[in-house]
Amino acid sequence: MRETSTPSSGHDWTPWRAVVAFGLVSLAADMVYEGMRSAAGPFLGSLGASALTVGIVTGAGEAIALGLRVVAGPVADRTGRHWGLTTFGYALTAACVPLLAFAPLLGAAGVAFASVLMLAERTGKAIRSPSKSTLLAGMAEPVGRGRGFAVHKALDQVGAFAGPLVVAGVAAATGELALGFVVLAVPGVVSLVLLARLRRHAPIEPPAPHPSEQHHHEPLTRSFRLFAISCSASTLGLMTFGVISFAFVESGLVAAAWAPVVYAGAMAVEAVAALGTGWIYDRAGARVLYPLPFLVAAVPALAFAQRLGPVLLGVALWGLAYGVQDSTVKALVADLVPQRSLATAYGVFAAAQGGAALVGGALAGALYADHLGLLVAVVGVLQLVSLATLVPAVRHRDRFGT
Repeated sequence: MRETSTPSSGHDWTPWRAVVAFGLVSLAADMVYEGMRSAAGPFLGSLGASALTVGIVTGAGEAIALGLRVVAGPVADRTGRHWGLTTFGYALTAACVPLLAFAPLLGAAGVAFASVLMLAERTGKAIRSPSKSTLLAGMAEPVGRGRGFAVHKALDQVGAFAGPLVVAGVAAATGELALGFVVLAVPGVVSLVLLARLRRHAPIEPPAPHPSEQHHHEPLTRSFRLFAISCSASTLGLMTFGVISFAFVESGLVAAAWAPVVYAGAMAVEAVAALGTGWIYDRAGARVLYPLPFLVAAVPALAFAQRLGPVLLGVALWGLAYGVQDSTVKALVADLVPQRSLATAYGVFAAAQGGAALVGGALAGALYADHLGLLVAVVGVLQLVSLATLVPAVRHRDRFGT
């Protein structure tokens, strides 16, 4: 049954106000999960995990966050419960991250406990994301989807910048990464309060659910499928920050307590990239995505170097690539498929990226130390595949786009 708002809601906010409010929800939530992700590699390492374990757990987390959307997206389209799924997903994130503080108390079981919570948090991300993106696409359409997603992402990244700094500050003051996760309970609660207010006033209803007879046709276009392949190849080459941070901490280039600060810098770059490419997308079209494979190809050689300068440059390029992937890419998906199938499309798209994230995390964790040249070569070949499928997808959209 489709969700409806209460009669007193009024839906009285303008599209821009709603987009900004949604950005503030994501800002608070990103403080929670990006604060956790910024320290995930060193935290698991402090519990006794190996580099391969860190790569598998963080890669699996991204696979879950992306792959399970193939289920969450169609559920949202069939039921129309976009708001409920969004709220549940944010609540799961707000609960799981503070509980990580108990992992060091569990001895040998700490790695398993922390891994389960990290994967559960990523499950919350999977549940909410197709519905959230669908709602945001509707709110942003009147102001330009490129700009709407860009502004939302920039606000989102303020939280992604602040969360790691909170964890780093607590770790510097106490010597314990785990205590930083407890503090993140505060922005988790704030995100849920803001979301409830947005739901009351947002100038959009969820798309109507599909009648059952409409599920027998294929709603996804050829250009969408090509684009999904392209971004999956990029994601496979864009390894998780957990592996990158594990590597630079293990090599002694950065202290564990400073890993969240490095991550915060990457999030700042990501915010600028999202704003820039989003505004260009609304003016010049999807060709703004052409540099993405080149950015990804440069990351492993720099991020796994043995000198701090190249490592920081590699992390900056990593953030730049992620900024494009998580904002402008979503705007293009919304332009490639019908609105009534948009949550399904986001789910399918993310599932393809999720499988790539799992393989990419394990690949980087296994190869970076002793076979860096091979890792660089594999990522380079993958980005050729990404570019070869991106170009026809973009050309098709520019010729027949909405």
